[in-house]
Amino acid sequence: MSTNLTSQWEDKLLNRFLKYVSFHSTSEAGIEKIPSTERQWNIANYIFNELKSIGLENVSIDENGYVMGFIPSNSSQEIPTVGFISHYDTSPDFSGENVKPKIWKNYDGNDLLLNEVTGFTLKVTEFPELKDHMGETLITTDGTTLLGADDKAGIAEIVTAAEYLLQHPEIKHGRIAIGFTPDEEVGKGADLFDVKKFGAKWAYTVDGGEVGELEFENFNAGGAVISITGKSVHPGSAKGKMINAGLLAVEFANAMPSDETPANTDGYEGFYHLTKITGNVEKAQLQYIIRDHDFKKYESRKAFMKDVSTKLNSKYGEGTFKIEIEDQYFNMKEKIEDKMYIIDIAKTAMEKVGVTPNIKAIRGGTDGSKLSYMGLPCPNIFAGGLNFHGPYEFVPLESMLKATQVIIEISQNIK
Repeated sequence: MSTNLTSQWEDKLLNRFLKYVSFHSTSEAGIEKIPSTERQWNIANYIFNELKSIGLENVSIDENGYVMGFIPSNSSQEIPTVGFISHYDTSPDFSGENVKPKIWKNYDGNDLLLNEVTGFTLKVTEFPELKDHMGETLITTDGTTLLGADDKAGIAEIVTAAEYLLQHPEIKHGRIAIGFTPDEEVGKGADLFDVKKFGAKWAYTVDGGEVGELEFENFNAGGAVISITGKSVHPGSAKGKMINAGLLAVEFANAMPSDETPANTDGYEGFYHLTKITGNVEKAQLQYIIRDHDFKKYESRKAFMKDVSTKLNSKYGEGTFKIEIEDQYFNMKEKIEDKMYIIDIAKTAMEKVGVTPNIKAIRGGTDGSKLSYMGLPCPNIFAGGLNFHGPYEFVPLESMLKATQVIIEISQNIK
């Protein structure tokens, strides 16, 4: 049965999304507990009550803010349970507080002045992908916050698809599991996810960008912290005595390959990314993320950073540089490539609703990566948003509708 969402469902989807982005739900790195911020509970509790109100079964929210609900099977056939997952936190890279979305109907292909006070503009010359959405309804920021389509668009699409399926029992499907997570943006979204309780044979995160994205490869990822101990001496009598930790931090950074940064790589190319640098003469610290799709190359990157630290310790004295590297997640391809039928199901669903699948590797990670290693194979499909994590973020309503249709098609085409 082909899915054709009416204007009523378009309005539901839009209003649902606008409600979600009204919640300030930014997560925070370096916090032990999950969720990392108390504010995430507001949207988590709202979604929990919403899932109950539209008729899902066994809706729950646990002590760590993970929300789950289920649509029972209405088929006489024995069909495996499939899951759909999104995250409700937004990135700490930019403010997610007091989001004021702007709606642009029948977009004409020109620059969008998002804020008349500041002059903040979404320019076609900087973001030519805008031209791909002429005639559509765009939802943007007002230039002072991010939007939160990553991943509140995904939540809106999953919940709207669930409501549609519950109101259309003529569409036959197996049991469907739905889950929403905190703290994905700080790398902890799947850490306490109860895979057994979720009960799906496989799932899809709805957390991708442009229409058609279908991804089952992602980076192997790690984080490195380099702590540097210097020697503070009065600069008037410092000759031969002072060791400036701040300058040593710069020396370490300069030892990293200058062409292997996010700004100089794409596709399957990995990188070292300096995310934070702090310090003075006495103490300094560098924080890096390390990324590579190829596991052997990823391991080589970690070894290279340790080698740089060792060489600098030989130069300045043992213990001057201390490096700690922690693995964050791994390439889910290793857990999915022998189950490619779940990719084929999503690909077919996209084609049925007029979407051309764009199968590619993620230059990042998703909850699906960790979940795949936790026993729940979990590729990623598009949610429709673009320019995530900043004030240039936008999402076309038509793209959200397509994602909703894809979820419905996947649900009814599993045998």
